Amino acid sequence: MKKILYLLLLSFSITNAQEPRKNLKAIIKTAIYCDHCKECETCGKNFQANMLKIKGLKMYELDEKKMTITVYYNSQKTNLQTIKTAISKLGYDADDIKADAKAYEKLDGCCKKA
Repeated sequence: MKKILYLLLLSFSITNAQEPRKNLKAIIKTAIYCDHCKECETCGKNFQANMLKIKGLKMYELDEKKMTITVYYNSQKTNLQTIKTAISKLGYDADDIKADAKAYEKLDGCCKKA
């Protein structure tokens, strides 16, 4: 009986160990030159609306002072590269991916480097 219980416990722990983590967190370095980006009437609302359209992205936190975007995402629905590319297409740098030039030009003057 002890052997059966041990085998069941062992097989359960092996099964759980093989499952990849589904929900991940990453911090992405960006360049934000605006001190009111979250509230910016055009850029801030556009950023928020488009970030939330990324399939698998659960939540994000923008920190203007640290110039970072912390993302929480489902790794079975998206990956970090997809998220960084989406941020780039909004006109912002995302780690090693530079902001899309056309998207950057559409940003308000307050959101661009002076």
